Amino acid sequence: MVLNATISDADGKPVSGLQKSRFTVLENGVEQKIDFFSAEETPFAAIVLLDTSGSMEERVSMARAAAIRFLAGLRLSDMVAIYRFDSKVVLVQDFSEQRDIDDRAFDLKSGGMTVLNDAIYKAAEELSKRPERRRAIIVLSDGEDTQSGRSADKALKAALQADATIYTVDMSAADGGRRFQNAGVLRNFAEKTGGRFVATPGGVAMRQAFEQIAAELGTQYTLAYEPSNTVKDGKWRAIELRVARKGLQIRTRKGYNAPKSK
Repeated sequence: MVLNATISDADGKPVSGLQKSRFTVLENGVEQKIDFFSAEETPFAAIVLLDTSGSMEERVSMARAAAIRFLAGLRLSDMVAIYRFDSKVVLVQDFSEQRDIDDRAFDLKSGGMTVLNDAIYKAAEELSKRPERRRAIIVLSDGEDTQSGRSADKALKAALQADATIYTVDMSAADGGRRFQNAGVLRNFAEKTGGRFVATPGGVAMRQAFEQIAAELGTQYTLAYEPSNTVKDGKWRAIELRVARKGLQIRTRKGYNAPKSK
């Protein structure tokens, strides 16, 4: 089981230099033996998902600008792919070290339904093929799924199985209860995988958010363990990561579903 963890101080700044001896991993309350630990600035693989459905309208250009900002903040060793999604999921730019967004991204227009869950599922599938231990999905969407063949739960399970951290950026222009509900979907994806939910941003706030995401991904801690519970019952196993130092904020995946016996 792989955990990619973001450790930050009270001001939200990433904390580096922590030793393996300070970390404790619990699964359903039972301490686990940490078999792998890395605190280096390890390269990561990420997929950016741009919502281009009809509900996004003029915010497509804002999402594209955010993707450009994210690419600009990465290191040469980081690998990134970009997909758009509306009624289907379409590759815009395949994994590369390229820091300039593909010209096709400037032709994106809003239209069609929304397959948010299918897009996250697809991203998880592609990331599971990557050699990098650190993997992330960055979603720019209003959070309203109208046509996916897969549920949000299946999409989340796929991301957890791929050891991918999900960062969600709320691009919604809706009002009232619908906006709150859609934001809750995006927030759940982020919290369950150890990522971050960014409320509807604009201007300086959006630029800062993407600079922080890029910085986090580059300075995460990666831990791995072999679960002591080997029962293949398909049940949810809660994970808790502890660090022996006060005043730290810890974000990592909340758990996983055990495999089922065939």
